[in-house]
Amino acid sequence: MLKVAILDDYQNVSQQFVDIEKLSGKYEIKIFSEPFTDEAETLEKLADFEALLIMRERTPMTKNIIDNLTKLKFIITSGLRNKSINLEAAKKKGIIVCGTEINIHPTPELTWALILGLARNLKEEIDNMYQGYWQTTVGVELKGKILGLIGVGKVGSQVAKIGKAFGMQVMAWSENLDLNKCKELDVLPCTKDDLISNSDFLSIHVQGGERYKDCITLKELDKMKKTAFLINTSRGPIVNEDDLIIALSTNEIAGAGLDVYEKEPLPENNKLRFLPNALLTPHIGYVTAENYSIFYNQMIEALEGCVNGKPIRVIE
Repeated sequence: MLKVAILDDYQNVSQQFVDIEKLSGKYEIKIFSEPFTDEAETLEKLADFEALLIMRERTPMTKNIIDNLTKLKFIITSGLRNKSINLEAAKKKGIIVCGTEINIHPTPELTWALILGLARNLKEEIDNMYQGYWQTTVGVELKGKILGLIGVGKVGSQVAKIGKAFGMQVMAWSENLDLNKCKELDVLPCTKDDLISNSDFLSIHVQGGERYKDCITLKELDKMKKTAFLINTSRGPIVNEDDLIIALSTNEIAGAGLDVYEKEPLPENNKLRFLPNALLTPHIGYVTAENYSIFYNQMIEALEGCVNGKPIRVIE
């Protein structure tokens, strides 16, 4: 019987979307809800498994892990792209990697939850309501403000459309900015410096990786308006976390809305957790019932395809 591990089920919800008992006659399935502390623990806990069903960019599938999991045959990830899988190592070992479809719109929706939360001081006002206080801050309006976007791909485009609906001026920059897309969206293309210095709300929507690592450092944060807000629902390393903590601590910018971090889950003692002008969510941009239904059902579908010699949605 094929031994299958479901990794990174932080909320213990996979069984709400897939009938594990129904599959028990074909597969020996074990669910891991806690993240592994390091590669040594990952290798120890996963040594006997032949198939891994993983959540995108949670437990990394490094070359070392792939090379040393000698029984591993299949990796099935949520989404059709997962930069935390070393595909070259998997290919050399003959391990088949497959993915699932994903709904893109939940991340733009969360982006706007963070923007609105920052604009109207929702974190502080909600906390104060429970403490018995009434109207303790003054918010800002979105209409007429400048929304700066780093990237106008699938997610950034949706964020831009909502910004226009709020009556905001929208500017955009990226290293491979699509000028036709900007024209279609009525978005003003600009340089990185212009974007940084003019935006009232600066929101990040580019892929992770080396190209955009440390795209936002203290240098950029110092150029932002003191009244500006930074929003990151893309990838943690795009923003230098230490520099952001300095900027927030010294009020170089008004605040930040973050769903992604350098290290995830975010350590309990991370300084971001203690900053009043940081609005934090635990990487829930894609965490919706609709997406999880797609993920877990298509993971099983892809696993069945691999077992039957007809893999689907192969990632190479």
